[in-house]
Amino acid sequence: MKRLFSILVIATIMVFGGLTANATNSVNAFPSAVTANFVQDDEQAATAEEQTDEKLSFHQTLKKRFIEGGPVFMGIVLLCLILGLAIAIERIIYLNLSTTNSKKLAQNVEDALNSGGVEAAKEVCRNTKGPVASIYYQGLDRADESIESAEKAVVAYGGVQMGQLEKNVSWVSLFIALAPMLGFMGTVLGMIEAFDRIEAAGDMQPSLVAGGIKIALLTTVFGLIVAVILQIFYNYIIAKIDSIVNDMEDASITLIDILVAYKKRG
Repeated sequence: MKRLFSILVIATIMVFGGLTANATNSVNAFPSAVTANFVQDDEQAATAEEQTDEKLSFHQTLKKRFIEGGPVFMGIVLLCLILGLAIAIERIIYLNLSTTNSKKLAQNVEDALNSGGVEAAKEVCRNTKGPVASIYYQGLDRADESIESAEKAVVAYGGVQMGQLEKNVSWVSLFIALAPMLGFMGTVLGMIEAFDRIEAAGDMQPSLVAGGIKIALLTTVFGLIVAVILQIFYNYIIAKIDSIVNDMEDASITLIDILVAYKKRG
């Protein structure tokens, strides 16, 4: 999984780096084209720019706005998105691989226990992936001692498996909180810059404050977008963990019942 995490991060950086480079070239080329065609009239130039913006696709507009937001805070917000998505995708893959058909596993374990004893049941668990199979193995490993010992082993190892399921999820929640906070910080700094320009000029002109306010609003928007995207992944991960944990608890009760019945027959 560490290798998958590294690959995802590198691939995402390369993709966004390429998109940023293309968008930068497009933005650099845009003013010269407008100046060449509409240098005689500023109002016509503004109209042409608006028409060009309308023709841009959503993806192109997003890249353009991202570049206009400034490299410092927008880059940090983008890093939060990349790292958050990498961790979220790794968790989703791990949780999906950890999902087990517990009813089928319980039936296989019970059949193996009745036909071949504890060792046969443990072999079934060894050949099955997922935390439920691991819990079954720990309980069966202490089946020769007592039911109480098997139950304690199941409960203790269940806590260990729960920790594995929740590993690194707190980082996703951190990036969800951090992205909009960075956006708001960029907003505050943009507003400070706008008021500094007003103070230096000694006059309230829209052109002096438009740039700072624009950057402020863009950082806020992108910070909120990152938080929304990561929140969707986070909620899915939490729901998946809850489902597996409930399955583990139900499977633990089933295992104890199987062991009790096996002890009575033995």
